[in-house]
Amino acid sequence: MRRKLVAGNWKMHGSLAENEALLGALRPTADTVVGVECALCIPFPYLAQTRQLLQDSAISWGAQDVSEHQKGAYTGEVSAAMLREFGCRYVIVGHSERRALHAEDSLLVGRKMRAAQGAGITPIGCVGETLAAREAGKTEAVVAEQLDALIAESGVGALANAVIAYEPVWAIGTGKTASPEQAQAVHRFIRERVGAADASVAAGLTILYGGSVKANNARALFTMPDIDGGLVGGASLDAAEFSAILRASA
Repeated sequence: MRRKLVAGNWKMHGSLAENEALLGALRPTADTVVGVECALCIPFPYLAQTRQLLQDSAISWGAQDVSEHQKGAYTGEVSAAMLREFGCRYVIVGHSERRALHAEDSLLVGRKMRAAQGAGITPIGCVGETLAAREAGKTEAVVAEQLDALIAESGVGALANAVIAYEPVWAIGTGKTASPEQAQAVHRFIRERVGAADASVAAGLTILYGGSVKANNARALFTMPDIDGGLVGGASLDAAEFSAILRASA
């Protein structure tokens, strides 16, 4: 059975004081919402603080990136085993910002997904098209290439222990949001493509929408049949807004 998940992506935000206030304000809602899991993907330096503040809560936590390597001479990299020591349950791989700003291709994203799973961490694999690709009618081709690379690295069975996030690049941080129908169409495409390889994996695959999810559009998005929750950016830094999104998902 597919599970519902709302994951916050703090990106490069936070401080010790801000984090403590935000997590304290989120816990009452996250601890009482039924039928949906809440997770927060935070910057590496705050993993220890987050583990301490959330250890008795219903909120899971994770990181925003991971190395493809297990260990070695890779200055600045963080391995999946290191993340696991801090209690990370999730890690984002292939976010559009990593693809665009750090030239990460789909093959590398696939290796990062495999590394995370090797340490028992659930990867949230991101796929999505730019505005130019959508306007050229290439949305499905772009998403298929990104998704196929994940499957090629570890096999379709690996998606049974993964989450996919569809994030139209043109709707991230722009205030624009794909309509519920536009988002649903791509989510359905993803599930059908996975289903062509393994129907049971597709039936259980959690697929999130990420792209300017707000309290005022969350319910309409989450009621679509193939949308199982959200990967939330800026709104995850606002306790009231993120709490409202959690309630909408339930």
